[in-house]
Amino acid sequence: MNEQTLSMRLERVAAHVPQGARLADIGSDHGYLPVALALRGVIEAGVAGEVAQTPYASAQRTVRRNGLEQRITVRLADGLEAIEALDRITAVSLCGMGGDTLCEILERGKQRLSGSERLILQPNGGERELRGWLMANGYRIVCEELLRENRFDYEIIVAQKGEASAYSAEELYFGPLLMREKSPAFITKWQRMLRQKQQTLANFERARDAIPQEKRSDFARQVGWITQVLA
Repeated sequence: MNEQTLSMRLERVAAHVPQGARLADIGSDHGYLPVALALRGVIEAGVAGEVAQTPYASAQRTVRRNGLEQRITVRLADGLEAIEALDRITAVSLCGMGGDTLCEILERGKQRLSGSERLILQPNGGERELRGWLMANGYRIVCEELLRENRFDYEIIVAQKGEASAYSAEELYFGPLLMREKSPAFITKWQRMLRQKQQTLANFERARDAIPQEKRSDFARQVGWITQVLA
């Protein structure tokens, strides 16, 4: 993968960045996403934020190699601290981190957001917690996607401030739009998850050590939800 050929996952993230956006890509790694979008003429300007020295240097090299120093700023910063008011950011992408980490980054950096940005989020797990944070902070989920790449399921959640939505526990778990659409990728993922959860429940029954009732109940509830959504 490079700035010319993004992974399928990053291509789907890129598809949700509006034409003419000013993008902040937080945890940008090599800077491939903002650079690819600048080369395609999708974004007007970009910020690539990185908290670690090695990927920060790598993103700088990618920007320099493509002669985009005037359009993309690479910053060594923690989370949304990479965003400055003068950047006039209209879209923020956060990809490839756990949902809990994304919640922490968004919570810590809330004051850096104007509230008008589109958030394009690709968590590695913890989707339920991330949707919960969005709901609690007045964001509405405007688009969701599920794809499988290299034996991993990835969910992309796109959100904007607006009419705050109240999501049910099941909608936070599956994704309000994903569970309505029920794409083939969604069905396949949850059929696989159902088998895993049923196996875990069976293991709980056989376990010598007592499994807390709360944990058993939670798994049983999830099995019920999945069975229902697949029906």
